Amino acid sequence: MDKEKDWLEVTIITSSEAIEAVYGILYNTDVQGVSIEDPEDVEFKKKNPGDWDYFDETLLDIKEGAIIKAYFKEDENFEDHIKYIRESFDAIGDFGIDKGEGIITVAKVNEEDWENNWKQYYKPAKVGERIVIKPIWEDYEGGEGDIVVELDPGMAFGTGTHETTRMCIKALEKYVKKDSTVFDIGTGSGILAIVAAKLQAARVVGVDLDPVAVKSAEENVKLNKLDNIEILHGNLLDVVEGKADIVVANIIADIIILILEDVKKCINKGGYFISSGILKDRKDEVAAKLEEAGFEVAEANVEGEWAAIVAKYSGERV
Repeated sequence: MDKEKDWLEVTIITSSEAIEAVYGILYNTDVQGVSIEDPEDVEFKKKNPGDWDYFDETLLDIKEGAIIKAYFKEDENFEDHIKYIRESFDAIGDFGIDKGEGIITVAKVNEEDWENNWKQYYKPAKVGERIVIKPIWEDYEGGEGDIVVELDPGMAFGTGTHETTRMCIKALEKYVKKDSTVFDIGTGSGILAIVAAKLQAARVVGVDLDPVAVKSAEENVKLNKLDNIEILHGNLLDVVEGKADIVVANIIADIIILILEDVKKCINKGGYFISSGILKDRKDEVAAKLEEAGFEVAEANVEGEWAAIVAKYSGERV
């Protein structure tokens, strides 16, 4: 095995309630990828059959809790990261959050083994009315009107079929016009930026703090042969120039609230802010913050345990 492809897998067994808090903790580390296995979402998928690509039915045996797996390269900073994760996770109970079983373990995994385990389950999936997410190793005969997005998510990024991403894609289908400028904040694999470009937006910019994400997104842009999209590395909106008609951010509630003032600076009046990655229990809180910041909530959607909000920027409140 190629030791350069060894990863450290941190497994956190917690509650569905604590998912967002744990994600926020991991966001402050050099985490290279996060997967979330939430039996509450699996139950939702099973009760609402459709074009879900795959879910692990063994998760239905977990009556309570969620499993979060975070992937790190083994380097001199890892011990500091795991210490921070353990200490921060221990502290979330002080904020009234149920930690569930609260078990954290570390194991070494090889990237090739990991990829071989999950690629067999990742199939083309239709998301929304027209968008089809197709892994590059799968064949797909598109139907009439289908817009096919070629994707190689890599180990570090999602496949595009998680509820939070699906809701963003559906919103982009609804709001992107041919003359739209779209900013995708926290672009990851670049999937939302690519979807916007495939929907014929005039200009699309994807930005991410993580250089690994930037590289992944750039490669996926090339796979889709797009020339109306730019991928930037930087601190959220700091590196983006000009204003957008649509800003999309599939992050977490706390970061969405944190960047609201920056979003206002780079969105046209009458433009739409599509935000997701919000636990449904925090939907009303985020909606209230948007209203305070001068946005009008156009729609708030829920799938499983997650919410997405589309808000129109109406300008500063007097």
